[in-house]
Amino acid sequence: MASFNKVILIGNLTADPELKQTPNGVSVCRFTLAVNRRFVSRNNGGEANVQTADFITVVAWKQSAEFVVRYFKKGRPILVCGQIQSRSWTDQNGQKHYATEVVADEVTFVENKGDSAQGGNAQYTPDAYNTPAYNNQGGNAAASNGGFEEIQNDDDLPF
Repeated sequence: MASFNKVILIGNLTADPELKQTPNGVSVCRFTLAVNRRFVSRNNGGEANVQTADFITVVAWKQSAEFVVRYFKKGRPILVCGQIQSRSWTDQNGQKHYATEVVADEVTFVENKGDSAQGGNAQYTPDAYNTPAYNNQGGNAAASNGGFEEIQNDDDLPF
């Protein structure tokens, strides 16, 4: 049987992210996203669109964690692509705990460069480029234009 586990979220950070290190020196950052959710409320014979927020825990590792801590602060929007992970553990008192969180594969800005004081077309994806600053430094024409290459002469277009 096939399975698929992919999550794409856009939300705002609820607090400044903090970088921590595992005992082996691996960077990790755990943060919470406030993600808006709309639903239709039906009461007293009427309908109303209601908006609420879900608070979703995200864990970023290694370069992704360092990228989040460097460029994001409380209240800033962020786009996260990752996978849902569930885990459980027993504490010192013998009580069982459960957690469901998103493990980030990609993190990137949502705002345009002009909308943010920190500037913003950088992103970190583990297999795209070696450094998160690659897109900010104009690593190539396509990367510096958000993944699109400017066409100087449209005579070569097939339409």
